[in-house]
Amino acid sequence: MQPSDGAEGLDALTGLVADGRVLVLSGAGISTESGIPDYRGPSGAAQRRHAPMTYQLFTRDDVARRRYWARSHVGWRLMGRARPNAGHDAVAALEQTGLLVGTITQNVDGLHQAAGAQQVIDLHGRLDRVVCLACGDVTGRAELDDRLTAANLEWRATITAVNPDGDVDLPEEQLDGFTVVDCRRCGGVLKPDVVYFGENVPAARVEQAYAWLSQARSVLVLGSSLTVFSGRRFVLRAAKEGIPVAIVNDGPTRGDEHAAIKLETPLGATLTSLVYHLGAVRSASA
Repeated sequence: MQPSDGAEGLDALTGLVADGRVLVLSGAGISTESGIPDYRGPSGAAQRRHAPMTYQLFTRDDVARRRYWARSHVGWRLMGRARPNAGHDAVAALEQTGLLVGTITQNVDGLHQAAGAQQVIDLHGRLDRVVCLACGDVTGRAELDDRLTAANLEWRATITAVNPDGDVDLPEEQLDGFTVVDCRRCGGVLKPDVVYFGENVPAARVEQAYAWLSQARSVLVLGSSLTVFSGRRFVLRAAKEGIPVAIVNDGPTRGDEHAAIKLETPLGATLTSLVYHLGAVRSASA
């Protein structure tokens, strides 16, 4: 569909959200105002010098794993400092007013929860957790950061690009001097608690997301091009079941044909205005 202009689109979006039981589906675009690049910009996946890590390569190739951890260790220093922006704050405010079923996010940055949202499904996991592939022990990323820093006191890195999935591009000659640490409990391989390419989203997580969708009156997509099927499936299911879909995204998405409302406006400002207008609507009806 053709995107609506700001005023018309915001009015339509306000009316849809005011009905309540909204399921939010968020993507990388909602975090760009927090300094985390998305997948389309000059630092995005299409421009990166190395391919995104796959589960198969991470588990089978010691060299690839060491290079990943070098990039990720530096990237975490940037990702860990990111703070919620106006878009995250607005989603949390919508939840607190009782208008949301919950939020399904494709992001791994934890910024929805940092803004105060509690009903969140981290579809692709969280970068601030680390899991042992041998014993299943889960630890915080801050602890691993301390251990990696201690193991690499003489190592230096020069960032050439920042990527949206929490790692960075580094010169080739700096990658092989990095030391990786293993699980403190069993000595097993450690992995960020995120879903890599070639790895499936846990079935229980998907089932919970579909359960939320079954309760929804509408779906609100925020900052996602819906390129990846793991998120797009919820829009396809909503369309199949006649649940209205609204999309706010900078540019076209693979779900536009299913959208009842489409806005191509800045997320932070749009969602802040949405919360304000909803407050006015509720005050007028009181």
